[in-house]
Amino acid sequence: MRFDAAVLRSYEDPFAVEEVILNAGPGEGEVLVRIAGCGMCRTDLAVRRSAGRSPLPAVLGHEGAGVVVEAGGPGRGLNPGDHVVLSFDSCGHCRSCLGAAPAYCDDFAALNLFGGRAENATRFTDAAGGTLAPRWFGQSSFAAYAMVPARNAVRVDPTLPLELLGPLGCGFLTGAGAVLNSFGAGPGDTVAVFGAGAVGLAAVMAATAAGAVVVAVDRHPERLALAEKFGAIPLPAASGDLPGRIRRLTDGGARFALDTTGSAPLINDALRSLRPRGHLGLVARLHTELPLETGSLDRGRRLSHICEGDAVPPLMIPRLTGLWQAGRFPFDQLIRTYPLSGINEAEADCETGRVVKPVLIP
Repeated sequence: MRFDAAVLRSYEDPFAVEEVILNAGPGEGEVLVRIAGCGMCRTDLAVRRSAGRSPLPAVLGHEGAGVVVEAGGPGRGLNPGDHVVLSFDSCGHCRSCLGAAPAYCDDFAALNLFGGRAENATRFTDAAGGTLAPRWFGQSSFAAYAMVPARNAVRVDPTLPLELLGPLGCGFLTGAGAVLNSFGAGPGDTVAVFGAGAVGLAAVMAATAAGAVVVAVDRHPERLALAEKFGAIPLPAASGDLPGRIRRLTDGGARFALDTTGSAPLINDALRSLRPRGHLGLVARLHTELPLETGSLDRGRRLSHICEGDAVPPLMIPRLTGLWQAGRFPFDQLIRTYPLSGINEAEADCETGRVVKPVLIP
């Protein structure tokens, strides 16, 4: 089977849309999906800075949504014609997966970050027969089609705007899941969100939907304006004494804080903004040591890393689409669409902050 995909051949070169070949149909427990749209996530772009740890050439993309066109075996209940959102891959049988924590799967890195399962390395090639990394985050969905494990394909209502749903499988799931799952925020709680990008704004929307009081911190006025539109109190990152201002806005400190920036000074500000026994969650991958300032982690305050919003995708994705249908999670307002051929423009706009969430339409 031949179709177009965006291939990244080196860490420095632009993406190239070219013909690729899928050399085999779906095996047991797999489905072939025609991609309707795929979000661009900063994890895709971070491959350029991965110091060779992610194998290239590869087809990236891990926020896909589309229509099942073929199922291998019973397909775990999926059939041709089903509309699905694709999320991260997991093994399904380790302690974490069996404990309803697939984001902490023992094989998460091997299945998601390093291009996919080694045994499938020859089934996905370029037009000249050169091997491509077979399955980025279980999907490689910067393409017209993706072969995915049925385990990470979540059936959704066919009346929903399928081309826009892909980011619910990762970026929006991470921000919303951190608030709804990791924190369990509810009415009367206070949540401070540091960084109003795609993940942060999803957290703002989820916290507002849960009835919490939300403060959003960012350095871009236009991002703060979006956060305010979604119910948050906006606070410029350059404000003096951020912790003090947040404590005053939240009547003694936030119960929960979410950092999406990976910035050590902001992480320390977030810790100091918490009330006693408050919880700070980090979702960004840290690439340097994190120095904690004296007194920032005391009085029962705690710090944890949150992966994929602690979500079980088949449970979380329908919850988010339900909130969207109720007008309480307007994620579509963060999206700008691009044709697959415009992937390099989408990357540039994402890196410069001109767009919150690019979605590529094959």
